[in-house]
Amino acid sequence: MDKVRIGVIGLGNMGSQHAQWLFDGKVQGATLAAICDTDPEKLRQFRERFKDQVPAFPTHKGVVNCGWCDAIIVAVPHYDHVPIALDAFAKGVHVMLEKPIAVSVKAAREVVEAYKKYPQLKFGIMLNQRNSVTYQKMREMIASKELGEISRITWICTNWFRSFAYYASGGWRATWKGEGGGVLINQCPHYLDLVQWIPNMMPSRVTAVVHIGKTHPIEVEDEVSAIMEYPNGATGHFITTTGECPGTNRLEIVGGRGTLCNDNGKLTFRRNRVDAQEFSRTTPTSFGTPEVWNIEISTPPAHVAMGGHNQTTQDFVNAILNNTPNEKLLSSGPEGFNGLHLGNAMLMAGLTRKAVELPVDGEAFDAFIEELAKKYGGRKTLEAKAAKVNMAASW
Repeated sequence: MDKVRIGVIGLGNMGSQHAQWLFDGKVQGATLAAICDTDPEKLRQFRERFKDQVPAFPTHKGVVNCGWCDAIIVAVPHYDHVPIALDAFAKGVHVMLEKPIAVSVKAAREVVEAYKKYPQLKFGIMLNQRNSVTYQKMREMIASKELGEISRITWICTNWFRSFAYYASGGWRATWKGEGGGVLINQCPHYLDLVQWIPNMMPSRVTAVVHIGKTHPIEVEDEVSAIMEYPNGATGHFITTTGECPGTNRLEIVGGRGTLCNDNGKLTFRRNRVDAQEFSRTTPTSFGTPEVWNIEISTPPAHVAMGGHNQTTQDFVNAILNNTPNEKLLSSGPEGFNGLHLGNAMLMAGLTRKAVELPVDGEAFDAFIEELAKKYGGRKTLEAKAAKVNMAASW
């Protein structure tokens, strides 16, 4: 195989960009082989854009069944990710999903288990933030025990400010039936992935406070404060919202040997010359502290360091061409489960005000989401729609 023929399913914000990049030849070894969208007018516009050189289909089945697509990129509303992936696997088609892998842990487990039957296929997920050299450096330092035993992980990621008009821009947005949640499933999948991928740690218990429609006229969550408890005794914090401005993006990871901090792209390490617990056990002084070295760690500028979707797509295409084992992908599809798992646990814990033990019960979570849809469905009022033309609209 010289070229991977890729069909793009869903021509919204991200799907249209994937299609354009492929059509323009920006992914080496790949070509745009088909496009798909359920909106006839959008499909017509893209056929014209691509000068009728790319076959167009109104359903995903047309793409996976046509026989001239080796792989697909799926960029559709969240609930459709799993059934499309399952259909593609059954037809021997490689799959790259936009995040998240699914809405619920039950559906995510279903697609991961199904994939195991097709080891010859590649299954990726668009967790492109893993391309950041800053996050990779943090992961490398923790893996090499530079920080010692991890005792605290705190991520304040509140730089997700969104307007009323944003939520009014699509009928499926910010609804339980259409999107399956709010800030946790839409804005934060990358950070929920990274908060476990960087330290290679998953909590065993989560408690949280979650607010629905606190600062927007929506039926889903727009503010979350979660506490994570880890098997080694470490504590984690995850704080996010779409209603705070100016926001913060600060990740602190603390170990016995110091504090590693990424503050809006600036990486620093306040390193203890002696492990804090060892110093505590051995020092004869009552108020002394270990000697601390303040180290700035140089990484490329943010626009270079963050990488892009194309890097993740290129990694996926290379794996197909070279038959690289799927687990060698920087963001393999099954690895999309952990971040979703965290988000599900935070949502359930925060809205029930009860601790959630991991692993999350998939049946219980699905029933929980169904109840939320019944209770809050329709809370997305006309005020949000009016905001597109009248920013004075209020909740």
